[in-house]
Amino acid sequence: MSEMERGRAEDILQTVAGDVRKHYYDPKFHGVNWDAKVAEAKQKIHQETSFNMSMAHIAAALDVLNDSHTFFLPPQHSFRHDYGWQYQMVGSRCYVTRVRPQSDAEDKGVKPGDEVLAINGYEPSRDIVWKMEYVFTVLQPQSGLRLSLRDITGRQRQVDVMAKVQQRKKVTDLTVTGSDIWDLVREGEGEKHHLRARYMEQGDELMILKLPEFAFSESEVDTLIGKARKHKALILDLRENPGGSVETLKYFVGSTFENEVKICDRVGRKESKPIVVKPRHNAFTGKLVVLVDSRSASASEVFSRVVQIEKRGVVLGDQTSGSVMEAKHYSNHMGADTLILFGESITDADLIMADSKSLEHTGVMPNELILPTAKDLADGRDPVMTHAAEILGLKLTPEAAGKLFPYEWAKD
Repeated sequence: MSEMERGRAEDILQTVAGDVRKHYYDPKFHGVNWDAKVAEAKQKIHQETSFNMSMAHIAAALDVLNDSHTFFLPPQHSFRHDYGWQYQMVGSRCYVTRVRPQSDAEDKGVKPGDEVLAINGYEPSRDIVWKMEYVFTVLQPQSGLRLSLRDITGRQRQVDVMAKVQQRKKVTDLTVTGSDIWDLVREGEGEKHHLRARYMEQGDELMILKLPEFAFSESEVDTLIGKARKHKALILDLRENPGGSVETLKYFVGSTFENEVKICDRVGRKESKPIVVKPRHNAFTGKLVVLVDSRSASASEVFSRVVQIEKRGVVLGDQTSGSVMEAKHYSNHMGADTLILFGESITDADLIMADSKSLEHTGVMPNELILPTAKDLADGRDPVMTHAAEILGLKLTPEAAGKLFPYEWAKD
């Protein structure tokens, strides 16, 4: 690393540290000596031999705050790394959930339902899996990953899976629209293309709405709920939904409750303010079932918990992410001949639910904990959706449920 690069890394650190110092919702930083942590990161950068590792030291400084919505947005890499497979926590175990056709992962025999014991030597758990995805996808993309897997027969093996590396288009701005780490990871994976609401209707009995994120306008929400009102029941699938806009959250709460609802208290740096939503015109009043999993985060967690607190419906699936704060993104740049774009997401408020509890680091525990097995994942079955239909008095096989909303991989 040249002295010019070292100087740039130190300047980026100071800019990020200053933004956190100015905007973080807790001026006491949960008891963390922020100035000392910044000084420690600066010392590490001074001794570092790699610009990329210097960026990792900045990310590590923010990680000390242990806040799901406060993280570093490093300068974007020139190449995007597609590993060709996806994974997530199911209960306390981590499983491969999808494998891209014609990828190196498929060629090496990686399959949905394989249990992930380690990635590059790191054992995934609920506490660190999002950090692993952030590192491998955003902070320090790898040319390949070494996987320790256990298949559905119990056989363990080690596999080296290479990423498909593609050059990105020239970056002209640093714009990240999501509000949490999952959305940033998905942005890095190039999976934003399929983020549209999809639905299935079964006569006048049921509508199933798969909502990929809370990023819809008032008119779009009105259209979706207008369709739902034609049915006696609604299954709202928020699995893998990373959250999004508070305004979209308000639209959905106002469109599914007949009464005024206090969503939460927004506790900021200087004041605490309740977020209250009044019922919208022609709200959906039928039966409501909400589906969640370990990648349901932020606004999807808030919505699910409001449904539970207000006894509006039933929440099924897996315990959610526990990533519930409100944040703002800050974009910065430096350089003249070579423009370096970077930024950070900084939490500006905690969200305290109507039961006086925060969902950060705890998440939402479903009314019924229903976890797909490794065999379910391998065979493409969806027992959670099946059970949701059952409690509404309808029949839907796990095989049919698993085919409702096929996953769409990003095109090369």
